[in-house]
Amino acid sequence: MRSVDLSPIGPGDQTERPLDLFLIFVGANIVATTLQVGASLPATLSLPMALGVIGAGAVGGAALTAVLAPIGTRLRVPSIVAARAPLGFSGARLLALLLFVTNFAWIALNNAIAASICARLIGMGREAVWAAALGLVATLIVLGGPRVAALVDRVAVPLLLVAGGVFTLAIVRAPAASWPGGTTPFGDVVRGLDVVAGYQVSWLLMFADYPRFVRSGRAAGLAVFLGLALTALWFMPLGLVASALAGSADPGAMVYALQLGWWGATLLALAALTTNFVNIYMSALAFKSLRPAIADAAAVWIIGGIGSALGLLSTGLLERFAGFTLLLGSALVPIGGILLAHYLVLRQPVHVPDLYDERGPYAVRRGWSIPGVAAWAAGAAVFHLAGGIGGVLPCLAVSIAAYAALSPRTGQRDT
Repeated sequence: MRSVDLSPIGPGDQTERPLDLFLIFVGANIVATTLQVGASLPATLSLPMALGVIGAGAVGGAALTAVLAPIGTRLRVPSIVAARAPLGFSGARLLALLLFVTNFAWIALNNAIAASICARLIGMGREAVWAAALGLVATLIVLGGPRVAALVDRVAVPLLLVAGGVFTLAIVRAPAASWPGGTTPFGDVVRGLDVVAGYQVSWLLMFADYPRFVRSGRAAGLAVFLGLALTALWFMPLGLVASALAGSADPGAMVYALQLGWWGATLLALAALTTNFVNIYMSALAFKSLRPAIADAAAVWIIGGIGSALGLLSTGLLERFAGFTLLLGSALVPIGGILLAHYLVLRQPVHVPDLYDERGPYAVRRGWSIPGVAAWAAGAAVFHLAGGIGGVLPCLAVSIAAYAALSPRTGQRDT
């Protein structure tokens, strides 16, 4: 099997175990940026309110991605290809471009955080060397294909769980942090919900990339949900408390304040690897959809190389992390609504060969789907306009309703 392939797979290729899919999502979400979500919540939230916000946003965001996973097992195509049905070829290319560009920020941010911690805690090598090394290893894993990623996760994820346990124990043993009292402003509560849910939904476009290799749609959905929800429910509160103890939202300051030493370096280095080979894989698939002629290896090396190079320039992104997450949420939550409407509410038929036919039904109107693009724009606008009451649910509802209202009905089945 090729390392990065947009082609549909056959039933005989659906050999990945649900456990491996679970480990891939666990490895992707046990990362410094998940800690950062908890650390980025409004400082006005009391501890019970902050934990409630994390619980609701983490579970809701994970559920949106998980409920789409059976689409991958049924159609056996990558996410960006499945998106051609509701968005059209040009709409899906725009989505691929969005994924391609924004994933550079995630790759760079993860490498920069891990490189900084490793260089300081271990006391060997420069940050640039660590960033390059982490980027190289993640790129090599992607070149091996999804099965190599699953094998690596079988080793890396248990180590991450142990390191996470050490982090948790350090939090428990630390002096109690101080928390604000009194009434929490409603606007801060809904902003926190949007940040948490928006971060979870940033994994939305993985809904088919890895699940398509699992035979059972129900098992794939459960694996995705548990992988994203459990890790967020664990690591976001750790980031919340650690930032209060350290007096800083910087992951490095959290690690130093908790005196984690080698365990801190192990956690963040492995986390950078396990999440970045997922980011590189998604970006490579998006790049292939934009430039089909490019070789698989070239696509992977370009993405891994640029992401590693940008790692040295991304420290300022930490200061704008919450805003970046909200921006992604406004772009991806309506895509989740459109996919839900097309595949689950309307149960629109999909003839898989049409998803690859540049002259087929998804290429009409210059490749733009009017219902899909209109629902995307409407959902994104509502996300921002409804920020005062919480953008995620209104955005999701409007994108579903708009797509359902504008789409023609058919009674055919997927083929």
